[in-house]
Amino acid sequence: MSYNRTLASVETYFDKTATRTWERLTSDAPVSKIRQTVRQGRDEMRALMLSRLPENLDGARVLDAGCGAGQMTAELATRGAEVVAIDISPSLIEIASSRLPRKLTQRVTFRTGDMLSANLGTFDHVIAMDSLIYYAEADLAAALDQLAGRACANDVFTVAPRPPLQMAMWRMGQWFPRSDRSPIMVPHTETGIAEALRTRKSRAHLRPLDRITSGFYISQAMEVSA
Repeated sequence: MSYNRTLASVETYFDKTATRTWERLTSDAPVSKIRQTVRQGRDEMRALMLSRLPENLDGARVLDAGCGAGQMTAELATRGAEVVAIDISPSLIEIASSRLPRKLTQRVTFRTGDMLSANLGTFDHVIAMDSLIYYAEADLAAALDQLAGRACANDVFTVAPRPPLQMAMWRMGQWFPRSDRSPIMVPHTETGIAEALRTRKSRAHLRPLDRITSGFYISQAMEVSA
């Protein structure tokens, strides 16, 4: 699918189909054992991605691209960053805004829409946790090219890796009720992304980071810089 069609599919899922599921997953509410592994994996990935940014972000402008329910947003703001938190889902933005501690509200601007919008401006850092995992190689490279060009320091993001276990877990995930299924993740390799960036003649430099595996959550962190 094209970038715009995929974006529309993602919006439908998070804004209409599974909002309540994601609200529970990103809270302290009890969840199934399977979803508990996903919750733990996401916590570990968020910590990994944050480790690529300075501990003190006072004065830094950071884009939380695909902010979801706002967990990353709150941590960035706690470090002192001026955060632009954007998500395609108005429902998730509402949840993120309601959860943000009052003492951090002046540091965060919530936006609904496309994380690639040129109107968002430039940033010191960009974080895109699990918000680019549904896009085909060419669309992913185009998105990374744009985001890297707007980040003075780095753009930290995640992709779905290609190991057999990942694909087996994905197939098992199709056993979930249809209402809980996410759009199809597109697995990627470092070589494939790098080649797609070269094809675009992008100046973005790709660097693989660590992989987090926690039950049904398997995600690869990477970083690009212009």
